[in-house]
Amino acid sequence: MAILLMLIPISLVLLGLAVAAFVWAVKRGQFDDLDTPALDILEDNDRPAPPAGQPADADVRAAEPARGR
Repeated sequence: MAILLMLIPISLVLLGLAVAAFVWAVKRGQFDDLDTPALDILEDNDRPAPPAGQPADADVRAAEPARGR
């Protein structure tokens, strides 16, 4: 029974910390836009990687000598 006298205050302190963390997150805007970050990963606006064995465009331009100068 004596353990309840210790566990109840500890649980109330932990509950208070959880509520304080939630209020802090809401005030900082952590929950303002929950949909956009999940949809950003679905956008395919990057160039595809070159096939294995072929250099990337920047590597090809760096390896070629300057022409027309």
